[in-house]
Amino acid sequence: MLVLGIETSCDETSVALVEDDKVVANLIYSQIATHKKFGGVVPEIAAREHLKTLPILFSELMDQSNVPIEQIDGIAVTKGPGLIGALLVGVSFAKGLALRYQKRLVGVNHIVGHVYANYLAYPKLKPPYIVLMVSGGHTLIMKVGGYEDIEIVGRSVDDAAGEAFDKISRLLGLGYPGGPVIDQLAKNGNSKAFSFTRPKIYDPDFDFSFSGLKTAVLYEINRLKKSGYTEETLPINDLAASAQEAILDVLLYKVTKAAKENGLKDIVLAGGVAANSRLRQKIDELSTQFNFYLPPLEFCSDNAAMIARAGVERLKLGYDDGLDIEPSPNFFEMMMQ
Repeated sequence: MLVLGIETSCDETSVALVEDDKVVANLIYSQIATHKKFGGVVPEIAAREHLKTLPILFSELMDQSNVPIEQIDGIAVTKGPGLIGALLVGVSFAKGLALRYQKRLVGVNHIVGHVYANYLAYPKLKPPYIVLMVSGGHTLIMKVGGYEDIEIVGRSVDDAAGEAFDKISRLLGLGYPGGPVIDQLAKNGNSKAFSFTRPKIYDPDFDFSFSGLKTAVLYEINRLKKSGYTEETLPINDLAASAQEAILDVLLYKVTKAAKENGLKDIVLAGGVAANSRLRQKIDELSTQFNFYLPPLEFCSDNAAMIARAGVERLKLGYDDGLDIEPSPNFFEMMMQ
């Protein structure tokens, strides 16, 4: 089954063609440079950039793939969660294509799309398995029994892990986005230099809380400055490495605990933080106890290939959302639908 995927949930515009588990083409335009000077994503600017870029990117995709649109079996578009203005651009564009070319149209949950990015690398992956979904907006542990059988067993009660990376990065004067730059600096730092809190790590539930860690880093920076350090002499690498280690320790402890308690060995990672090099290193250390599945780096961040792959699954189940599809920016509202 050949599916066109469209992704515009936040600050990446992406279109892709996926045939079952094979990526025919996947194009991404990132807005990071545009939003960087604001220290984060500006929703109105994001929507305008999608509106400007999406038609151009779609034309490039069709030219590069050399696939007539008439051969496409269906269209999959991110319907949420995400920024409502950004989502509207993608959904409206997908509706126009579906109407013009009389194609089946399905809306895809962006979080489920991240899970299905793994099928592009591991086509034989079979449920049940545990998912650790970690991104700028969401930190979740899910038990997956199938496309229509997804149970949330743990979630962040405040800041998501990716959000914590961004906020700590700002405290350290490193800018946006925080995850990649902290990952890079931490390679030259001592992760044991500072003993930061591991929030909720030993709580009986599988929920996360990272706002306290951000505060702990702020207090440590202030303590160091009072002891004589300046902005120029702060041990940035050690602070980055220690904060990163605290976040990753909590993530891995919670997800492996969830796997054990559910009697499962397979753990699937999803989302932008899955690209973190230290996370991948720590997973290697646990590989004798669990079977970890990590998406290729190019499919960790937002992309349309993952949306198309999830769309393949949804279309095979017989869904056709048609022109009634509407964006749904709230993830937990979507899970109730």
